[in-house]
Amino acid sequence: MTTTVSSTPTSTSTATAARVVGAVKIYGTGDTEVRALDGVSVDFPVGRFTAIMGPSGSGKSTLMHCAAGLDTLTSGSALIGETDLSALDDRRLTLLRRQRIGFVFQAFNLIPTLTVAENITLSMDLAGERGDREWIDALIDTVGLRDRLHHRPGELSGGQQQRVAVARAFAGRPDVVFADEPTGNLDSRSGQEVLRLLGRTVRQTSRTVVMVTHDPVAAAHADEVVFLADGRLVDRMPDPTAERVLDRLKAFDLTPGTSAGTS
Repeated sequence: MTTTVSSTPTSTSTATAARVVGAVKIYGTGDTEVRALDGVSVDFPVGRFTAIMGPSGSGKSTLMHCAAGLDTLTSGSALIGETDLSALDDRRLTLLRRQRIGFVFQAFNLIPTLTVAENITLSMDLAGERGDREWIDALIDTVGLRDRLHHRPGELSGGQQQRVAVARAFAGRPDVVFADEPTGNLDSRSGQEVLRLLGRTVRQTSRTVVMVTHDPVAAAHADEVVFLADGRLVDRMPDPTAERVLDRLKAFDLTPGTSAGTS
């Protein structure tokens, strides 16, 4: 019988996995200044799947990068749990990202010479950590990779490679997983499988996923959609459907491609 990942549910009423407060991010100076984030405050609750949407130039990728500690804010705060990222030096920030944050990107970023099993545990292996083997074993079954553990990425389909990336992101039991257009390199069927996998993993593990996407169909898999425009938070939609998301994008003139600049 297949084992599924489980954990004690965490209350989502007040617990926050990540948040930004008064987030401002400015690139350039003078005539070349771009205000990618303009006073954004948003929280990402524990055990929830949140999608960030907006046109090119809305600031959605910048928001994710700053919330995840991959970039620094010009002003304001970015926190993982109660830890203010601006208070950490480079060493402690690197350690926090490795221990408390997972990442899934459009490019699978797998090591071609390693097996599926080795790619999943790569971060822990590099850190000399054994990890929770029972958790990892159950996670392998959740993502459906039991019969692919000894294969290398080149022997897998795109959808299978992204499932490896998802398993790797969750392997260290992070507080939050950030996913940047995770289905961008996949066909529609494989993309739907990965999105269902992300939603299922959130429900079964009470982990948190924050996903940047331009696709209303992808956003419909989330528990809530956060809408950005011109670096500002303009709306939030709980329990989204693809149709409602598309209508909201049109209402705010946020359909992809309607703006230019930093995404």
